[in-house]
Amino acid sequence: MSMIRDLRAAVRPSLRKSSTPYSGYDTTRDPSASSAVVDCAVYRDGRRVTEAACLTPHEAMLRVREEGGFAWIGLHEPTEEEFAGIAREFGLHPLAVEDAVHAHQRPKLERYDETLFTVFKTIHYVEHAELTATSEVVETGEVMCFTGRDFVITVRHGGQGSLRGLRHRMQDDPELLAKGPSAVLHAIADHVVDGYIAVAGSVQDDIDEVEIDVFSTPAKGGRRGSDAGRIYQLKREVLEFKRAVSPLLRPMQLLSERPMRLIDPDIQKYFRDVADHLARVHEEVIGFDELLNSILQANLAQATVAQNEDMRKITSWAAIIAVPTMICGVYGMNFDHMPELRWTYGYPMVLGVIAVVCFSIHRSLKRNGWL
Repeated sequence: MSMIRDLRAAVRPSLRKSSTPYSGYDTTRDPSASSAVVDCAVYRDGRRVTEAACLTPHEAMLRVREEGGFAWIGLHEPTEEEFAGIAREFGLHPLAVEDAVHAHQRPKLERYDETLFTVFKTIHYVEHAELTATSEVVETGEVMCFTGRDFVITVRHGGQGSLRGLRHRMQDDPELLAKGPSAVLHAIADHVVDGYIAVAGSVQDDIDEVEIDVFSTPAKGGRRGSDAGRIYQLKREVLEFKRAVSPLLRPMQLLSERPMRLIDPDIQKYFRDVADHLARVHEEVIGFDELLNSILQANLAQATVAQNEDMRKITSWAAIIAVPTMICGVYGMNFDHMPELRWTYGYPMVLGVIAVVCFSIHRSLKRNGWL
């Protein structure tokens, strides 16, 4: 195990370093480049060779073809017109280009000629002071990655999941970047799955909070069964999380087990680590869904029990009130031949009988837990 950890440290240094932007490179967007291009650079022997402002995609590809290395182009929500030139320059398949532009894709891995097209769903946990029936718990985005022999093109959709910090950390690690485009693909996959792990921990805290509220003793005057809205909203958010994690299992399995010409063998070994982490998160998300089902059922059962308790109380008081109602109804019939009507102690006797019978019924119901 120690040898494996040493090899991993040598080939794949941890990406969990400081997220402080690296100040050694100017990544200011070139005004002549597409407005969707966030950064465009050429890397050779693990080092960025762009001198100043980022190149245009065309210039980057020319330098790669003339001098070697690979180009890494990052885009954010490009339009069809903005992406058309890049697609022609790098020979991207029209189907993959359409998916990258329009987004809302399931996580997947597809091969088009000499290009791998990978789709990742990014997940961001939305902080909230208190979980309510309308709280947004997770926010999703997408990262598409075109991986070729000498280029990586990343297309990001959504306000979350920026890859700028990841690029800076990789630029600080030339040994890792020297492995080529497959190292970038692995770093993106690892970055996305690490985000899943962090979100899973936060969602677990929300589920624990709801579970405690459901099974704790309600405050005086409080009602059980009032958390169904919160539970259902949390279940919807977990379902969104599940849609991001589950479809990615197969692509990660392929990247970690099946030999591919575009994936460096040294890097492929470490896709197994990403696949293991993803499998663990998937198990947690499935567990979240099942636990929320149980909590929701328990909550609904508590609501039913509370309603039954209310009905028992109503029935008990109805039984008590039935006694004076019956007796008063008998003596309110105004028949001529009713001896008790003219008896001196008839009135106090009737009141006494009513009080004794009602008290006896109340005590019996109280003893049996109906009141």
